[in-house]
Amino acid sequence: MKQREKSCVLVADDNLEMATMLAEGLQDAGFDAFPVASGKVALEMISTDQYDALVSDLRMPDLDGLQLLQASKKQYPDRPVLIMTAYGAVDTAVESIRQGAYHYLTKPFKTEELIIFLNRALDERKLRAEAKALKSLVRQRFSISSIVGRSKAITAMFDVIERVADSLTPVLLVGETGTGKGLVASALHAESKRAAGPFVTVNCAALPESLLESELFGHVKGAFTGALQNRIGLFAEASGGTIFLDEIGDMALPLQAKLLHVLESGTVRPVGAEKELPLDVRVIAATNRSLRDDVQANRFREDLLYRLDVVSMEVPPLRHRRDDIPELIDHFFVTAKARHPKSPVDNLSAEAINRLMAHDWPGNVRELEHLIERLVVLGKNVEVAASELPPLTNAGRPAVDLAFGNEVIPIREMQRRYATWALEKLYGHRGRTAERLGVDNKTLAKWLSERE
Repeated sequence: MKQREKSCVLVADDNLEMATMLAEGLQDAGFDAFPVASGKVALEMISTDQYDALVSDLRMPDLDGLQLLQASKKQYPDRPVLIMTAYGAVDTAVESIRQGAYHYLTKPFKTEELIIFLNRALDERKLRAEAKALKSLVRQRFSISSIVGRSKAITAMFDVIERVADSLTPVLLVGETGTGKGLVASALHAESKRAAGPFVTVNCAALPESLLESELFGHVKGAFTGALQNRIGLFAEASGGTIFLDEIGDMALPLQAKLLHVLESGTVRPVGAEKELPLDVRVIAATNRSLRDDVQANRFREDLLYRLDVVSMEVPPLRHRRDDIPELIDHFFVTAKARHPKSPVDNLSAEAINRLMAHDWPGNVRELEHLIERLVVLGKNVEVAASELPPLTNAGRPAVDLAFGNEVIPIREMQRRYATWALEKLYGHRGRTAERLGVDNKTLAKWLSERE
C-alpha cells in the first residue's frame, strides 16, 4: 500500500450523519477521512489502495460490516479494519475480531477513542511493512545473488544450492579457509522455506567443550557453577530456522556424541535437565579439514560423519575460479569505498589485475577482500599500479611436488618441501599443520623458511 503524508480513512455507516460526524472528527485529528452511507458503495471504494484504513458499522441493510471486512482482507490483508457496533451485537463484533478486524468499538463512543485505536493500527501496519522490507533486504543480501561469480565452479555450486535449499537434509560444506562457506550456508538458508526463521551460527572452535555444550544445548539453573538461570541454547534459538555449525571438525569427541543424539532423536536435553525438548532445526555444518582422515585418526566419530555428510558441497578455492577475480575485485572496491569514502582509489591497473589473477590465493576470497581494503585505505592515486601491490610471493607458483627422483637433497630442503606440502593439504592452517607434524609453530616456521 502506498505511503502518504496523511492516512486516508473510509468511514462506512448507514447513518450518514454518524459517518459524517466521525469523518470530520478524524479530519480535525489530521486524517483524510471520507464518509459513506452504503455498504455496497464502500465495497467499491475499498477495491483500490487509496484507503489506509476502514471504519465500518457492523449492521448495514445492503452489505454488513463482516462482509466489508472479508472483502478488505482479501484485497489488502494489511489494511486495518475497525468495526462499530451497538451494545446488543457484541457477540458478532467479537466474531469480527476472529476474522481479522483490528478492534471493535461499542456505540456510543468518543471520537478520541476511535483516533487512539486508528493510530495504533496504522503504526503497527507501518512496523510490519518495515519488518517485511527488512527481511526481504536481508534475504536478498544473503541469497545466491549475494555470492559473486560466474565461473563454472561457482555456477555448479549454485545448482546444488538451489536443489537442496528446501530440503531438511543436513548439508556438509567443505573447503579451504576463506572460501566463503559461511556465505554459502547463509544462501542455503535464505533460499529455503525457512528463510523467515532464525539463522544461528556457531563456531565450534571458538569455545572450550564445557562452554560449547551449554551454548548449543542450553542448561537449567544450578546445573553447574555460574548457571544462575535457565538458558535455552542455540539449537532451541534456531527453532523453525537453520543452525550453522562452523569448524565442526574441531568439536571434542564427547560433544560429538551428544550432537549425534540430537540429530538422531530430533530432541535436545539442556545440561542438568531431566526432560528432552523437541527440535525443528535444519543443520548445516562446515569444515576446512578432511573429516574422513580425522575418522581414521579417531578424532571424529564415523557415525556422526554419516549423519552430517548426507549432502556434501565443496566450496571451491579462489585459484579454481580465477575467472571470478575481476568481478570480485570490483565488488570489494565498492564495499571498501563505502567504508572509506575519502579514499581516492577507484580501480586497479590492468597490470595489477593480471598479477592478482596469477596469484594462488592461499587465503582465498577473504585474502582478496582484505587486500582490496588495504589498497583503498593506503592508496594515494585513483588507479592502483602493479608496483603498489604488496609482495605476492606465490604468484604463478606451481603446486608443491614431493617427487625427488634420483636427486639427493639436504634433509633441511626435504623438511621444507614436506612442511609446505602439509600446509597446503591442511588449507594453510599453520597451527593445525604444526600439530599434525608433531612440532611447535616456531619449528614449522623455521622449516618453511629454510632453503638449500
